[in-house]
Amino acid sequence: MRLLVLGGTSFVGRAIVDDALRHGAEVTLFSRGRTGTELFPGVPRLIGDRDAGDYAALHDGSWDAVVDVSGYVPRHVGQAMDALGDRVGRYLFISSHAVYVQTGVGPGSDEDTPRRPPVRDTEELDDDTYGPCKVACEDDVVARYGSRATIVRLGKVAGPHDVQSGLTYWARRAARGGRVALPSSPEQPVQVIDSRDAARLVGQLLLDDRPGAFHAVGPAEPTTMAELIATCAQVAGSQVEVVPVPAEAVSPFFPLTRPEPKWPTQQRSPARARAAGMPATPLAVTIADVLAWDRERGEPPLPHELSSTEEAKLIAGA
Repeated sequence: MRLLVLGGTSFVGRAIVDDALRHGAEVTLFSRGRTGTELFPGVPRLIGDRDAGDYAALHDGSWDAVVDVSGYVPRHVGQAMDALGDRVGRYLFISSHAVYVQTGVGPGSDEDTPRRPPVRDTEELDDDTYGPCKVACEDDVVARYGSRATIVRLGKVAGPHDVQSGLTYWARRAARGGRVALPSSPEQPVQVIDSRDAARLVGQLLLDDRPGAFHAVGPAEPTTMAELIATCAQVAGSQVEVVPVPAEAVSPFFPLTRPEPKWPTQQRSPARARAAGMPATPLAVTIADVLAWDRERGEPPLPHELSSTEEAKLIAGA
């Protein structure tokens, strides 16, 4: 398979390229050429800047499929499709669960859940616009490519090379042991998918030439925040005590935590993706690999990370 990846050098895109190369695909990367330049030696690279509308490098060549990892606003996707035209077989767009309506959805929701109204009049991405912009992108891909369009809606992705907090925060914190402040209920459901499982789903969908929308969510078994932290400690060989603290005392973006009304967003159904071939790496394996990678890179500061002093104050006041 001749595969074009728009992006491909950061986290999820990197995992997709890794998986594609392992399965024998002939990969071409399209990116600005500013990050990950040491990755994938020998893989052809086309240089362009989506923000600047520079797609000149895509005006020649043809591919069996394109994976759009770096399309966030309709202009990005529209200009890429204009440049590629019918010189690609399938267009697989990486989307997000942020496309869905935020209320009135129960546990086990599937890919037919109502989406938010599309937004096309802004490129400023925040909580209010990110999901609706992705909706517009999805609609444009389906309108252009029809049965040759595939949508993969990522949940919270975890794994090596994730520079955000997410699972990395809890794995690192649990490894230190002791009393762990949790700005949420211990019973809060949480869904994280290993980046390599998401990448394998993408690869299988392309191999099968399968259209439609698919949830990339995990792990295999329903998990709560308390269970996730306990698994992190077990993998690290430490002992922890989870101490619930007021959510309003920390950042509203604290890693993996959600207010109770949004718990159903962490209980999406993976059934369609599983049936299509998405694997389920055990959570303990993902955690072990995250810990090893994080230690190798020297455990740099994370966004929204609590210092030991801040955490101690929260626990004392709980």
